[in-house]
Amino acid sequence: MVGVPNVTRTDAVAALRNPLAFISERWTPAPRTVQRAALSALVMSVVIVVTGGAVRLTGSGLGCPTWPKCTADSLTATSAMGFHGAIEFGNRMLTYVLCAAVGWAIIAARSEKPRRAGLTRLGWAQFWLVMSNAVLGGIVVLVGLNPYTVAAHFLLASALIAVAALMWQRTREGDGEPRPLVGKPVQQLVWFLVLASSLLIAVGTVVTGAGPHAGDSSEVERMPLDWETVAKLHAVLAWIVVTLTFALWFILKAVDAPRGPLNRTRELFLVLLAQGVIGYVQYFTNLPEVLVGLHMLGSALVWIWVLLVLLALRERPAATAGLPGPVAEAAVRSNA
Repeated sequence: MVGVPNVTRTDAVAALRNPLAFISERWTPAPRTVQRAALSALVMSVVIVVTGGAVRLTGSGLGCPTWPKCTADSLTATSAMGFHGAIEFGNRMLTYVLCAAVGWAIIAARSEKPRRAGLTRLGWAQFWLVMSNAVLGGIVVLVGLNPYTVAAHFLLASALIAVAALMWQRTREGDGEPRPLVGKPVQQLVWFLVLASSLLIAVGTVVTGAGPHAGDSSEVERMPLDWETVAKLHAVLAWIVVTLTFALWFILKAVDAPRGPLNRTRELFLVLLAQGVIGYVQYFTNLPEVLVGLHMLGSALVWIWVLLVLLALRERPAATAGLPGPVAEAAVRSNA
């Protein structure tokens, strides 16, 4: 018979006072576990964007007409609210799944040995972004899907994706001083690529705010802009991003850059091509909902790969200073 470990009153008090420290003292996750936890948070940050798009594209944005309850009298959607209520409430419930994924990432990062405070901070940054966007999502409902708040909601979700991607990358690196793998001109080109991609996403929210998919079947305010003009500006920015990516790939090949930056740039170029095809097809087919949803997924993937290109420009070995000999050797081997 296996004995059950005794939990003392002191342990119970410690767990209540600081549950993260309590877990960290008793559990050391493998590096792969920490990486998977960070990846799960990144995946869920993309899923919540796509499902949020599904809410808008099905006209379910006001399926739950109030917040934080679904209706004035019910916390959940009721059968009388039909399809739209179920879609909107389901998306709200996915926020809890996202919180669970971010929580797992925080716990895994906090429990890793030796402790990496930077990873834990990135996990908490995701948590506060999720909480902020949940409140902003409630405001979006309360103001009747005002397009400016909808745009801010998407941009905050893009910030969450950025932090989640950074945390996932950092779980696969050490904490040593970053060493650049390319020269300063290439780094500057990539920063121009990041800036152009940020503008592309921002203008994309304006296209959405001025476009026909308002998010609800009722009359919803749109941005007072000519939709086709803004869409053409969005396309120009997309071509700038594609051109910068191709130029970067050409330069990296010319200078015989390491495989990491070259591979990430090639992958980004392929993602951009797929996103461009979807964008043009949806434009010339009057914005079918399925293609618009795929375009939103593509937007998240483009943003992730742009950031991965930026992060691939340097390497960070394990920080071995001050560690005992065997620990230092193990840290070097794990990052080899």
